[in-house]
Amino acid sequence: MRLPIPAKAHPVRTEQIILFRVSGQLFAVSSASVQEVRSVDTLAGAAKEIAQAGLRKVRHIVQRGEHALYVVNGAMHFGLPPFAPALVFVLRRTRTALLVDGIEKMTTMTRLQALPQAFCNDERDWYRGVTAIDQTVVPVVKPEGFLTPDELFLLDSSLQPKESPTETAAQETASGGLLPQPDIIDTDGEATSFQQ
Repeated sequence: MRLPIPAKAHPVRTEQIILFRVSGQLFAVSSASVQEVRSVDTLAGAAKEIAQAGLRKVRHIVQRGEHALYVVNGAMHFGLPPFAPALVFVLRRTRTALLVDGIEKMTTMTRLQALPQAFCNDERDWYRGVTAIDQTVVPVVKPEGFLTPDELFLLDSSLQPKESPTETAAQETASGGLLPQPDIIDTDGEATSFQQ
């Protein structure tokens, strides 16, 4: 008599994650997504302040070779109360460094659930899903969800050097002293110019 061959159990797919806190709230990120973990103090000398009025969550930039890393304040991004960050995660394959309170622990995630419908609007872009760790539901962040392409464009354009009055005067001299003047339509419907 032959016994049936037992079905092979499929190995559970696991992923190493870092549990971290922002303003006391618990989040998770894939450890493969974090290139470096640094103390905020180590960035103090390397970070330059930038002022982009439309994007309050980014206040600093770190230049790494040809690339600029934008430092995102985790609390402002998630809409949480302000906090004093202790660590910064440099995220792999992004131009983002994330300020966090600290690391809770590193662990293994065996299941990633789809986001519940309660997560809406921008939140759906911030998270890969949720997981349960020690009977606590934890959102798992998307590293590329901290800065949208539009936000990156806005930040990049704020770094472009502005044309100085000296450069404008040099262009004016090179063009014979006259720059093209815009036409204005007067109330009679005729085009007029500022030049006389």
